[in-house]
Amino acid sequence: MRSLASLLALLLALLGSGCGLLPDQIDETASWSANKLYTEAKEAVSEGAYDKAIKYFEKLEARYPYGRYAQQAQLEVAYAYYRQDEKASAIAACERFIRLHPNHPNVDYAYYLKGLSNFNADLGIMGHVSMQDPTERDPKAARDAFEAFKELVAKYPESKYAEDSAQRMKYLVNALASHEVHVAHYYMRRGAYIAAANRAQFALKTYPSAPANEEGLFLMVKAYDAMGLNDLRDDAERVMRHNFPKSEYYARGLNRQEPWWKLW
Repeated sequence: MRSLASLLALLLALLGSGCGLLPDQIDETASWSANKLYTEAKEAVSEGAYDKAIKYFEKLEARYPYGRYAQQAQLEVAYAYYRQDEKASAIAACERFIRLHPNHPNVDYAYYLKGLSNFNADLGIMGHVSMQDPTERDPKAARDAFEAFKELVAKYPESKYAEDSAQRMKYLVNALASHEVHVAHYYMRRGAYIAAANRAQFALKTYPSAPANEEGLFLMVKAYDAMGLNDLRDDAERVMRHNFPKSEYYARGLNRQEPWWKLW
């Protein structure tokens, strides 16, 4: 009986090892060189097969971590994740590349791709197409995108990605300021005037050049007036008249008895 049990155990082990050799479980890349893996991964990217490209790039780095293709694979896989619309993975890959290779000649691209991934993850955060209440949107992705682009421009002003990054930063500044103004509107509608004034003031201090600040100043005047804080109201109005002398918010009220902010 003991011999029979041993024989059965041996047969089961042989069957188990045989199952591991089934055709659908054989790794076709097992004998590929680093060059072959990289070439196939790049071809997969060009064909839009990003999931396949990611698999090949990751195999390449795992098998040849110190080869000349490994660093490039780390950057290329970030792009593949980005195109695959896996933004979190793309950002993580970019951050890893920046951490491991801060002096790499292409590290500027890692910053740019990190910024793009955050930018597109929350593109339209201040847009008017979405029906979502703007106060419910988390501006974290927009802030992270801004910081990535800002770091790129500061560290690599001659980078070919610097100009586009600077343009995206301009958009993001107003987007973030607009978010604060939307939140201030939200508080105004609910009679939370202190909160409304504070959010508008935060936008003014944090994003001083944003066009959205015209509306932010208007909300501050309205909020202070509603609270009877006349000195603060008048200060906000003076700032608004100085910076936006032709503002649409009070142009119609200059010749009326009622203060211009009472017209809305």
